[in-house]
Amino acid sequence: MRVFLLAPESDFDVDASLPPNEDALVQDLGLEKIFQVMAAGDPFLQPVARQVLLTSLTNIEEIRYRQDVLRECIEHPAIVREIYELVVETLVGINKVSFLGIGFFSKDNPEITLHRAVQQLKFLSNMLAKAWYLGNKYQREFHSAGWSRFFGMLCTELDENYLKEIAGHLDELGFRNGVLITAGLGDGLKGSGYTLLKNPNVRSSWLSRITSPKKRRSANTIVIPDRDEAGFKALEELRGRGINSAANAVAKSSDHVLAFFNELRFELAFYIGCLNLYSALTKKGEPLCFPQPVPMGEPTLSCRGLYDPSLALRIPNPCAGNDIDAVGRLLVMVTGANQGGKSTFVRSVGTAQLMMQCGMFVAASSFSCDIRSTVFTHFKREEDKEMKSGKLEEELYRMSEILDHLSRGSIVILNESFSSTNEREGSEIARQLVRAMLDAGIKVLYVTHFFDLASSFYRSREFNSLFLRANRRIDGTRSFVLVEGEPLPTVYGGDIYQQVFGAAP
Repeated sequence: MRVFLLAPESDFDVDASLPPNEDALVQDLGLEKIFQVMAAGDPFLQPVARQVLLTSLTNIEEIRYRQDVLRECIEHPAIVREIYELVVETLVGINKVSFLGIGFFSKDNPEITLHRAVQQLKFLSNMLAKAWYLGNKYQREFHSAGWSRFFGMLCTELDENYLKEIAGHLDELGFRNGVLITAGLGDGLKGSGYTLLKNPNVRSSWLSRITSPKKRRSANTIVIPDRDEAGFKALEELRGRGINSAANAVAKSSDHVLAFFNELRFELAFYIGCLNLYSALTKKGEPLCFPQPVPMGEPTLSCRGLYDPSLALRIPNPCAGNDIDAVGRLLVMVTGANQGGKSTFVRSVGTAQLMMQCGMFVAASSFSCDIRSTVFTHFKREEDKEMKSGKLEEELYRMSEILDHLSRGSIVILNESFSSTNEREGSEIARQLVRAMLDAGIKVLYVTHFFDLASSFYRSREFNSLFLRANRRIDGTRSFVLVEGEPLPTVYGGDIYQQVFGAAP
């Protein structure tokens, strides 16, 4: 049994390593708030949301496959939550069954192992029967490839006859009619080749056992006296050898079914997290859409009403969205007024890129972007007492780590990088890095207050670039919306001074 709700050909690899810049992405893009909202207080959901969101898909068909599954989760949230609750109930219940089944007895004893596995499988088969019932009940409500395949598996592989057959086999493994074993003689006249056989004796009713005459024992029957401890110990050892292979087989079957429920919980947990996030953002009236992915190698960024979902979850008012058309542009450079929404914009792009490539909806009215192999961020850091070097050295060290993992098809988002030094030096460092990245086919989004840097790229027209400015109204207030425009030699810092001190600088 396989789940296949996150990918068409394989289950999600829960042991896959996250990108090396995981912590930087979470910090720079403010993803922690998104994870918290997706978890909605469930400690299991948050690490799942983190792992899936940071594990980007690069195959468009796999992205669309996951989008289709999520669309139907949004259409039928109550059904998806009902299935998830059944899975959680199963995994909580199996722990109780496992403990009650063996208590503090040795797990190395074949009979204890068999008893534990049989009890687990009885419980799991009952839960599979409930899953089969839900599959039959809701199958016609879902039409996506992922859900159709999942419900089809439940309804065809777990029909009533199959579940009854399982129950019959598990009942036989209780050995209420005794254990039938065959064996041979090996070296040193020791027993070998112990094999458990199907007992042909059918267990009769209690009434027939009382009224029927007792059968005479065979002449080959050995009766162990009640006080013969050594004899009972030898018999127990023979019984253990006989049922050992059956115990291992049943234990593997139990583990297989349990692995299915664990995988199902993980994959459903991601969609439950998406439902939680969808609910939180739509309750605020924020727009959401399913993005249109574009193949890698076709630089694209086209959006309407793009906003930062992390910011939207923190503030009571609606977020200002941006309309951008950067089709065919490898470089997007953002300049303009301080506190005008520049950093928020690049965070919204980075977050949308990750959400799109994990098959989620995006915080925008519409969004289309090309697939990128990896996403990197390099944001300005505030002064930290734990820093063991200067700020510029720290920035260069982080950039060196990014360069070690960059590849053609990556996207790098820089926010006031190298602002810890003077404009001339910082511009030159940034200029050389950005040129090298663009030459390698790496997309770059750069927020900078360095006029020298921005104007040099604007004048050269060497690269097909888009230049955006944070909009400033005539009265000095900010609209937090970006407009296309030539870089200006001022960031209007005087507006902030006026706002704080109530007078012109």
